[in-house]
Amino acid sequence: MTATTSHRHENRLARETSPYLLQHKTNPVDWWPWGPDALREAKRTNKPILLSIGYAACHWCHVMAHESFEDEQVAAVMNELFVNIKVDREERPDIDQIYMSALHHLGGRGGWPLTMFLTSDGEPVWGGTYFPKTARYGRPGFVDVLREVARLFRDEPQRIEHNRAALMAALGAKSRPSGHIAVGAAELDSAAAAIARAFDHTNGGLGGAPKFPQCSMLELLWRAGLRRQDAKFFDLVELTLEHMCEGGIYDHLGGGFSRYSVDEKWLVPHFEKMLYDNAQLLELLALAYRRSRKTLFLRRAQETCDWLVREMSTPEGAFCASLDADSEGKEGKFYVWSRAEIDAILGPQDGEYFSECYDITPDGNFEGRNIPNRLKRLSPQAGGPGASGPAHQQDDETRLAALRQNLLAARERRVRPGLDSKVLADWNGLMIAALTNAGAMLNQPAWIARARAAFAFVEHHMTKGDRLGHSWRDGKLLYPGLASDHAAMTKAALALHEATGAPEYLQRACQWQEALDRHYRRQDTGGYYLTADDAAGLIVRPDSTIDEATPNPNGIAAQNLIRLASLTGDENWRRKADALFAGLLPAAAESMYLHASLANALDLNLRAVEVVAIGPEADQFAAVALELPFLERIVRRAATPQDLPPRHAGRNITLSQGQTVALLCSGQRCSLPITEPHQLITAVAALGGSEAQSLPG
Repeated sequence: MTATTSHRHENRLARETSPYLLQHKTNPVDWWPWGPDALREAKRTNKPILLSIGYAACHWCHVMAHESFEDEQVAAVMNELFVNIKVDREERPDIDQIYMSALHHLGGRGGWPLTMFLTSDGEPVWGGTYFPKTARYGRPGFVDVLREVARLFRDEPQRIEHNRAALMAALGAKSRPSGHIAVGAAELDSAAAAIARAFDHTNGGLGGAPKFPQCSMLELLWRAGLRRQDAKFFDLVELTLEHMCEGGIYDHLGGGFSRYSVDEKWLVPHFEKMLYDNAQLLELLALAYRRSRKTLFLRRAQETCDWLVREMSTPEGAFCASLDADSEGKEGKFYVWSRAEIDAILGPQDGEYFSECYDITPDGNFEGRNIPNRLKRLSPQAGGPGASGPAHQQDDETRLAALRQNLLAARERRVRPGLDSKVLADWNGLMIAALTNAGAMLNQPAWIARARAAFAFVEHHMTKGDRLGHSWRDGKLLYPGLASDHAAMTKAALALHEATGAPEYLQRACQWQEALDRHYRRQDTGGYYLTADDAAGLIVRPDSTIDEATPNPNGIAAQNLIRLASLTGDENWRRKADALFAGLLPAAAESMYLHASLANALDLNLRAVEVVAIGPEADQFAAVALELPFLERIVRRAATPQDLPPRHAGRNITLSQGQTVALLCSGQRCSLPITEPHQLITAVAALGGSEAQSLPG
């Protein structure tokens, strides 16, 4: 079968809602969305499957699409030899995890686009990532690959069967506890020290180019600083954040961070912007500002929140998934400038001043163009970011702010990068929690209000009973959701409950956690499968414990279970957390840097500072407690002891008329009841709370 003119107008993807799939609806390829119909077609035609996985903001996905999927001749070969299935990895991370794992077992390096060849049963045989249309740089041409794989399926089925059997054995192997391995604070300290040694002590970040934010690792280092009271860990995180905040990976005009930097100095980004990166970085910026008081961190946090509201919000109040790297077919075109453009918009005098501050030169710092950045400010001669100085420095920032606004207005007239407007429950959960945690710590009620609006959308439009869907767009919900959705939205609900005291958030957190336990939990390890027990069948149920660009659902869920135990007084939650740690830590201990989110949960389990404020002035105590780093504090409030959950120990306290007290526990130790809000910070310090002494009383 060859491509026809009708395929150019519409293929099966036109009925989908994913922006990524819709980008391919006019390809001459006879694309199928993932589902039983596609698998039945493969069996009916006795053709192997070509599975192509990508996402809307993926630059090389666009390159391969333009070179091959939009090409009539290439599409004709694809249609003749394969049943072609296109998947949005953000919409179906469960499918992506299975076949990415298969590629790793084959010895391939992961990434997107992911191109896998499957049997008609969906079992992986071979694959890779990007294939050029014609052979170059040692990579085979895509058409050559298609013909050779089809030939092997037809003429050498024994080789196909060998690969299939080996891959299925590897994918089907379940992680089993290999004996009792004790992991505690000492092991966490060792992991943090090892990661710190691998960091770039000049530019920040892990290793050389390319550089990713690695937010779970940065949190692990920050927790080590809190736990050890060792400034070197804080310094490494702040060094990294400073370079990211001043580098080109940050959008100095519009706000928000790009996905990663292709160089070791954070200058040249891969220009896509992801919701989840900005969520995790917002939390880290809040922590860094609260400790150091460097205005750089507060400014970048505020600018990122402004970007989020301006560019990433849906009309219904939720958050979009990502912004593309490309516009007009070229990566980064929307974001870069020539010196002549700067001068034309700002005028010669202001143009000269802005260009000096933001590294804008006639020759450019990126392919003849300029990525605005302020990395030169980080040199020792410049005094570093956030340093206090004479009053004229403040005047300079005021002037620069006005110039940035002028350039931003001019940039808005350019062709914008594509917006992936689907709403993902897990990524929204991460951002809701980040806005809430950062907003509570930095006294930004508008951020918390925005988080509540997004939460309301997910609760009303992406929830069925006590269960979540994963992806929503144009009124269509992909259901059931994943473990990551329930874990991240439970985290969001708990953050909102601690920040606001509203009981409905705690109730919803309990419901979502119960659904996670009922439909996703592994009885042998206490951890979680990514997919539900009643989801459409895949060849295996993915259950990775390793962090990716987002924290692993097991690590998030472990923290949620610890908080639920404290907030409800129900020790069943703590027993589930203990079972999860017992089941997963033996394997994680061998590669703690790959399991940073689980290590972070263990740190919370060992050192959580539990503050329960009871009485008519409970909100005053809670406001003080919320100044503590949200990485280690759990805040509960109640108007009377009887308002606490039935199993909560605080119900046993007796208060005099009008009295308010705070109960404080940490590391299996509790203080005497605290009777004045200003005593709370001192009491936390006396119990060993790690950063309490640096906070104002």
